[in-house]
Amino acid sequence: MSPLILMVTAGVGIALLLFLVLKYKFQPFVALMLVSILVALVAGVKPADLVATIEGGMGKTLGHIAIIIALGAMIGRIIELSGGAEALAKTLITRFGNRRTPLALTIAGFMVGVPVFFEVGVIILMPLAYGIARSARKPLLVFALPMCAALLTVHAFLPPHPGAVAAASQLGADLGRVLMFGLPLTAFLCYVGYRVAGRMTRRVYPMTDDIRAEVYGPHVTNEDLAAWSNGNDKSAERATVAVSHMGLEESTSSIVSKLPPAPPPGFGLIVSLILLPIILILLGTLSTSLLPVESTLRGIMTVLGAPLVALLIDTLLCAWLLGSRRGWSRTQVSDVIGSALPGVAMVILIAGAGGVFGKVLVDTGIGAVVSDMLRTTGLPVLALGFVLTMLLRAVQGSTTVALVTTAGIISPLIVTLNLTPNHMALLCLAMGGGGLAMSHINDAGYWIFTKLSGLNVADGLRTWTVLTTLLGTLGFCITLLIWPFV
Repeated sequence: MSPLILMVTAGVGIALLLFLVLKYKFQPFVALMLVSILVALVAGVKPADLVATIEGGMGKTLGHIAIIIALGAMIGRIIELSGGAEALAKTLITRFGNRRTPLALTIAGFMVGVPVFFEVGVIILMPLAYGIARSARKPLLVFALPMCAALLTVHAFLPPHPGAVAAASQLGADLGRVLMFGLPLTAFLCYVGYRVAGRMTRRVYPMTDDIRAEVYGPHVTNEDLAAWSNGNDKSAERATVAVSHMGLEESTSSIVSKLPPAPPPGFGLIVSLILLPIILILLGTLSTSLLPVESTLRGIMTVLGAPLVALLIDTLLCAWLLGSRRGWSRTQVSDVIGSALPGVAMVILIAGAGGVFGKVLVDTGIGAVVSDMLRTTGLPVLALGFVLTMLLRAVQGSTTVALVTTAGIISPLIVTLNLTPNHMALLCLAMGGGGLAMSHINDAGYWIFTKLSGLNVADGLRTWTVLTTLLGTLGFCITLLIWPFV
């Protein structure tokens, strides 16, 4: 089949994928599978080989990422239902004081965002922002915008979140190196988000009546919020952090009501459990680079530093330290861990379907043709990864779908470039920048943030969309600056 026909087939396939998701609201997994089958058949895959191609793409992808995503979700669920995420945020707020509460919530968003999915993190932390905004007599957006931006930044860039794991798997990048570069990068972006959000929120944006009444009471108006922001907020200096729990009970599973009462976990314990798998993975990566092949320590650290082993160890420790040791029965621990799986099952399947699409592109020769075309653009591979991911993110909304689709498109090009492991990690992070940018009206995360913050559509675009796009673009620029030196 001629390269032109293969290119047209690929273009029509991607257009059909976007059309099904956007126009007819197909579930992305179903749309990806359907388009993969159609593209394979049109591009010349024999019907007898079709099933093998699909199973090969699904198996190769899920064999690497399903366990990591599932274990990451289990850790996040235990930390969430044990009250650990809320306790961590409260401790940070207390230690930073009222004047730096937005920074404390930003750090809480960064730390909670490592093990917890974006949507869950928002549900956990937003009631804290409600209570602080009411107590400090300040606009809610001052606290909510940098906190939620930090949550989404971590979600787009770092494992064990599904988009980052799936992209690294398809491209063959080492997760330890992704974390090694990604942790300081995302920490810096979260701080930039805090500073930019501070400037954005100097202007007071009107809140919807329902959220304003829920946060401040029925008698507070948008004019009152403007007056507080303009200097009538002396009480903020005297305010104590009164954290509201409104909505939190409704957002968690009924499992919570069956758990025995227990004091919240300690700050140090939660931080240690969040950091443990990250440290193990980083040590495993460093040992392969610094220790001789015959070293016993290298062998041990290679096993412990394997992402699935590190996350499994952390899951078991979370189950014991946050569950069994605090009075949960074995059945309750099992129920809490099991409750994490329904929420990520579809995410895992979408990532697997993205792997199928990538396998089809390779097996049909479309990948090689696209690779040659991309090479002729003259753009650096980092720019290609960032731009393609951002465009797909802007058009269809899902960070995970954008990342897995882009990885499938550019993976044939990557094979020809002989990139170093460090460069592969930076490429994944550049794509993460594209996945962070352009969160707007077709993104579920956009609606979660704007609805819970009481913003209208226009103000959500002026604040949330602008901030996420700025941070995603900045993340890409940083990877571009680092590229020559690694």
